[in-house]
Amino acid sequence: MVVSQMDGEGALEKLPEDGKMWAAKLYGARDMRIERVPLPPAPGPGEVLLRVTVTTICGSDLHTFINGRIGDTELLSPIVMGHEFAAVILAVGPDAFDGNHEPLRPGQRVAVDPAMPCGYCEFCRKGNPNLCLNMRFCGLWPDDGSLREYMIMPAESCFPVPDSVNDTEAALLEPLGVAIHAVDLAKLRVEESVAVVGAGPIGLLIVQMARLSGAHPIFVTERLPWRVELARRYGADVVIDIGKTDPVQAVMEATGGRGVDVAIEAAWGGDAVEQAVEMACPGGRVVLVGIPSEDVMTMRASAARRKGLTIKMSRRMKHAYPRAVRLAEQGKIDLMSLVTHRFPLAQVAEAYELNAGYRDQVVKVAVDVTSHTA
Repeated sequence: MVVSQMDGEGALEKLPEDGKMWAAKLYGARDMRIERVPLPPAPGPGEVLLRVTVTTICGSDLHTFINGRIGDTELLSPIVMGHEFAAVILAVGPDAFDGNHEPLRPGQRVAVDPAMPCGYCEFCRKGNPNLCLNMRFCGLWPDDGSLREYMIMPAESCFPVPDSVNDTEAALLEPLGVAIHAVDLAKLRVEESVAVVGAGPIGLLIVQMARLSGAHPIFVTERLPWRVELARRYGADVVIDIGKTDPVQAVMEATGGRGVDVAIEAAWGGDAVEQAVEMACPGGRVVLVGIPSEDVMTMRASAARRKGLTIKMSRRMKHAYPRAVRLAEQGKIDLMSLVTHRFPLAQVAEAYELNAGYRDQVVKVAVDVTSHTA
């Protein structure tokens, strides 16, 4: 297969003549390998061929990397990891329309939604593609992800980004979309109080979304000191270091025993779920975003029942990319300061180990896929 396109300087870009590309494949828990694998085929109807530029590491990737599974989805054979990514379109198949149903063309820079719902099942037709019964998802077994140089994706998964949004920001539109959906589920209103439990990348983006929504005051709980500081920078009114203070007690004292209107859990489950329930006021809303490592969550049933809480489970997003693109284009969201580390594709195993160990004040790791040499 031969594909070429004109880049910004007018030079031809060609696929490798040996028919191979670099990819990062996970063979089992903490067993990441960089390999030469076959190039993808030509794009078919409704498909595009992409050159991946940047992939960022998500907390859900770490579950699979550390445990060889996420929830009840086990790694049964090697897969290419990665699902938060940006790319350049190299070739388009017939009827290649983007997520806004506009025709795509070679050379466009795009943010890519890693979810591939079928569009035909009952839940897709009800307007809930994030709950699709036949969902395919980049980097989730058995579907290969974006830690490879080239890949085929449905055209409708692609959302063009303006020049003012760089490749790393474009990759981060995926977690931003998750944060937007969580705040949508919370139905935040101006001057309602909110607690965000966990200040990882998703939690920090939720803080920014809550601020834009007019929520006040915004409480954030976190144990890592460098993330405590970022939460303050992103607009939290009160940041609670849970290594020093009981978070539930601190929120209840600050609210005169009332609790918050909305509590959003954005950690890895564990105590965070129960803390969110305990922080919520009577009639409050609780949104659970985090993925527990042990695939189990616990809370005091009496607390949730007596308060009459509305508890919602957040599953990815619903067509949030257009809003995410506008937020980034208008400079209303700070994405780049989330990225604390960058690695070339050849060092992706080290990138995952650093992120999994929460070393060196890591918040978000970006992998430059186009830079595959050490």
